[in-house]
Amino acid sequence: MHDSVEPTEPGRPVETFETYRAYLFSIAYRMLGSVMDAEDVVQETYLRYQGRQAENIESLKAYLTTILTRLCLNQLQLAYRRRETYLGPWLPEPLVTGESFEQASPEQRVDEYESVSLAFLVLLEQLQPVERAVFLLREVFDYEYDEIAAFLGKNEAACRQSFSRAKKHLADHHPRFPAPRALHTQMLTSFIQAVQLGDMDSLMHMLADDVVLWADGGGKVKGAATRPIVGRLYVARFSMGTTRFLPEGAQIEVEQVNGQPAVVVRTPERVYLVLSIEMVAQRIQTIRIIANPDKLTRV
Repeated sequence: MHDSVEPTEPGRPVETFETYRAYLFSIAYRMLGSVMDAEDVVQETYLRYQGRQAENIESLKAYLTTILTRLCLNQLQLAYRRRETYLGPWLPEPLVTGESFEQASPEQRVDEYESVSLAFLVLLEQLQPVERAVFLLREVFDYEYDEIAAFLGKNEAACRQSFSRAKKHLADHHPRFPAPRALHTQMLTSFIQAVQLGDMDSLMHMLADDVVLWADGGGKVKGAATRPIVGRLYVARFSMGTTRFLPEGAQIEVEQVNGQPAVVVRTPERVYLVLSIEMVAQRIQTIRIIANPDKLTRV
């Protein structure tokens, strides 16, 4: 097995596949909403890269991006079809962003929150695969339209149209003013405490009137809702009731997941669920619970 390299100028670091592995994963995860699938397409990109000679690759980064984005499009088309028969709501696979997120600059943290938050990834599910690819490559990774067209094998005008459609589709739903980090963490902690204590009054006060709870159990979790739960009273009752399904001695911690604080419930054996919230006007507007065990193996 060999690892071909891109010719470099004197004094310029040698580029290999590993130079771009993290970058490729960052595209793939945002494209697919799955850590496992993202790792798979990155590995497939590596295998295809191995079959080429260095002298045939003018730009290693562009070459790898082209392979990866086309693999992601194929994978996303299959994934969308599978999700049509998925039992209950489908949510993205959570991505732990702890240390790297904490060490990032404030500007990078905003970008991280915007582009890997569960809320944003859920919005991306509304786009067609090509629209999703164009939107991410343009909006998040800041590529020019001619570069995107080359990556995807499309013409530039079509890419511009895809971006315009995606931008318009997402504009009305994109979270405009995410809650300050300290307030978000405080509300999340207070929510969990109220659930644990059975404090219905406090819980009702935290929830917006039209709050929605989404629970992704993939048909594999007892007590998981197979439809979104809407309304403050129903969400509060469901939240209270979920505690009886947790294993005895489970540890409940707040960790950094998808660029924001989230509740992680775990035992020494495995993680049982990841819970995140979205706030509007200092109330909890959306609750997302990921409990499908297949999606929690990397948390």
